Amino acid sequence: MGPVGYCGLILAFVFSCTGETQKAQQIPSPHQDCTQIKAESPQSSSGAYTMFPAGVKSPFRVYCEMRADGGWTVLQRRTGQELSFSRSWADYKNGFGDVTKDHWLGLQNIFSLTKTKKWVLRVDLWDYEGGTAFAEYQDFKLGSEEENFKLHVGKYSGTAGDAIRGAHPGIDQNGCGFSTVDRDNDNCSPCIFGDISVRECVTSFGGGWWYSSCGSAGLNGDWHPAGDNIGWASGVHWRTWKGPAPYSAKASRMMIKSV
Repeated sequence: MGPVGYCGLILAFVFSCTGETQKAQQIPSPHQDCTQIKAESPQSSSGAYTMFPAGVKSPFRVYCEMRADGGWTVLQRRTGQELSFSRSWADYKNGFGDVTKDHWLGLQNIFSLTKTKKWVLRVDLWDYEGGTAFAEYQDFKLGSEEENFKLHVGKYSGTAGDAIRGAHPGIDQNGCGFSTVDRDNDNCSPCIFGDISVRECVTSFGGGWWYSSCGSAGLNGDWHPAGDNIGWASGVHWRTWKGPAPYSAKASRMMIKSV
């Protein structure tokens, strides 16, 4: 029997000893993303689901955030310091953490999701004063590992500001490859900040990210608690939202929806 179509159902049949054909249990087809689940079952609740996007060899678990505007696949969640985001290229490629808690879904999984459809990226931010903000980008996708999982985003909208394109000219992260502590793709050779010379943004800014001359966005740096979250070079930063001193957010979430 051939592969299961992602929108259909397989009807399995068994044969009795008398030769009669009997219909067996209907087997649901695998889902490709959270948006599909929400569209097919509007009452679906938020939670962990197994996805099998076209072209991948093995299914993987994701967290689906089911909202009134559709089903969103969570790529990243930060709410505290229990899970370290100071990780190697292999960890960022394959993913880490528990998808129901703080986690990074994995660059290879994100690439697999985004290579066949159009997507919207949403970044949600929470501060320590009870405020929230968001940024949305049309046409989100990643390049392959051979392209260092290059970031591509389209038109921005939201309340947090377009930190990916930067608070200042010359630091646009759009179109840049991903950097980790053991793989540097940040375009600094070196980058000069006042009297400080930086050769690798990850060393100063932390985590793994699409750094370009370091930049204004970086959500995978060190997490800082209330009262000790302002002024750090490394943090959960979205510098078009808070300032002028670097402000490390209380929580962040990145998620995508297919369109």
